[in-house]
Amino acid sequence: MPVTVGPATSFDGVATMLGPRRDPGASVCWCLSHRLPAARNRALTGRDRGEYVRELTGRPVAPGVLAHDDGEVVGWAAVAPRAELPFARSRTIPHVDDLPVWSVWCFRVRPGHRGRGVTRALLDGAVAFALGHGAPAVEGYPVDNRGERVDPTMAYVGTRSLFEAAGFTHAADTTGVSGGFPRVVMRRTPDR
Repeated sequence: MPVTVGPATSFDGVATMLGPRRDPGASVCWCLSHRLPAARNRALTGRDRGEYVRELTGRPVAPGVLAHDDGEVVGWAAVAPRAELPFARSRTIPHVDDLPVWSVWCFRVRPGHRGRGVTRALLDGAVAFALGHGAPAVEGYPVDNRGERVDPTMAYVGTRSLFEAAGFTHAADTTGVSGGFPRVVMRRTPDR
């Protein structure tokens, strides 16, 4: 059965991918570091981080997409309108133009499911989700690793080749770096 991707409306599904493994009160990322302004992200700690994500999953527009393999949650991708994110004010990730694009910026695949195309399915699902909500284009800010190995911890932003394979084109260079590699702006429009 192929991997299916849909809106992240299940808090339990998102918690499976992003929540703390052992201590429910631990201050883990919950994929909020690029969703919230820095001061708000630092101020939100412990269980409050998970409660904020619970609220996000209950909103009319989900905070991202989840991948399922035979009913089991195996992956996550964050996607939202750039105007709602710190990327809207970033000094390192430039705006290509004034188009109200959506951004996809974080991928997570559970161990045991990596190397099976889950990240690509998540990217395709995030694009479909964004376009389905009226996005005129979707951007990502992956590393341009030129085929070199990326540390799995830092691979959460994706790679340029992943985005190219999904129909994205290079839109701009950035001054951002992740895992020692430069980040680029990749963009896909509905006609691709």
